[in-house]
Amino acid sequence: MSERIAVDARGMALVILSTVAFLYALQWSQKFLIPLVFGILISYTLNPLVQMQVRIRVPRALAVTLVLLVLTAAGGATANTLITEFRAIVTGLPTAAHKLSKTMSQAQENKDSIFKQVQEAAAELAKATAPAPAAGTHAARNQASPEPPSFRFNDWVWAGSLSAAEFAGQTAMVLFLVFFMLLSGDTFKRKLVKLTGPRLTQKKITVQILDEINSSIQSYMFMLLVTNVMLGLMTWLALRWIGLENAGAWAFAAALLHLIPYFGPILIMVALGVSALLQFGTVYSVLLTMGVSLAIATLVGTFITTMMTGRIAKMNPAAVFIGLLFWGWLWGVWGLLLGVPIIVVGKVIAQHIEGLQSIAELLGE
Repeated sequence: MSERIAVDARGMALVILSTVAFLYALQWSQKFLIPLVFGILISYTLNPLVQMQVRIRVPRALAVTLVLLVLTAAGGATANTLITEFRAIVTGLPTAAHKLSKTMSQAQENKDSIFKQVQEAAAELAKATAPAPAAGTHAARNQASPEPPSFRFNDWVWAGSLSAAEFAGQTAMVLFLVFFMLLSGDTFKRKLVKLTGPRLTQKKITVQILDEINSSIQSYMFMLLVTNVMLGLMTWLALRWIGLENAGAWAFAAALLHLIPYFGPILIMVALGVSALLQFGTVYSVLLTMGVSLAIATLVGTFITTMMTGRIAKMNPAAVFIGLLFWGWLWGVWGLLLGVPIIVVGKVIAQHIEGLQSIAELLGE
């Protein structure tokens, strides 16, 4: 007689209900949690720059202000440098859409005649088997069917303005959060250590967890900075060699989208292919541009980013990909951006807490 595994049905039901409630809470509070997580990651990343100034007797408030001013100025200078190219891309969108529509129409007309014959035969067959409509039915149906709503450009502009205003508000909130977190220094670390309990062992474990989270996030964010700058430069040089217009803007977009693992390189590859088709109009140029974009993303993403991420986080790729799918499903694009750092932090915490070692084992190599 085979042995059976005893299962606590009540405990399992509580775990399932708690998990569903937790997922709902994450989904419901994403507008609060996403800026919070971004602020924490950026503050961890910029903290070494602040600490360097504090060591040379610069007041912490002044050091934090200088770091954020330099960061904001660098972002503004980059945007100002590329704004002409981005404006050219946006201005050319109507012309590009017209060319793309014309190209698709020509491709539709140049289809093999066998498909047209099949469509015509199917239409004739449907017409022959359809019952004859009653008198006046067609006219009544035309009168009853409402006209499709027309596209209203003003509504689109208004929606885009609201999205831009919301993004600007969230960016300002993240910057203020980063400022106050950098200004606080080790205050929260000391408070967390104090709240863990009176035992020295618990305090040591908490300090170890916080130090590992700090080093892991800083190493991961530095790796992202290096690899994305490298990818942007390589893409810019390749697009200049091909002769694609607005190469700087496309390279900047490629570096930004590369922050989204797996899916970002696919999006920029498709966008570059469409841009090459509209500019050059040949299949060779499209394949060359898409192939170069894919080759650069594969080189940087597979061989450099994957290798460095493995050394930093020591996680297996399958678990990382499943985690990205989960966070992308939960928070969309922002979940794809924040998925890997959240998984890294979760793995570090699970390694040091009794009862969670199984999660660390699943995420580990």
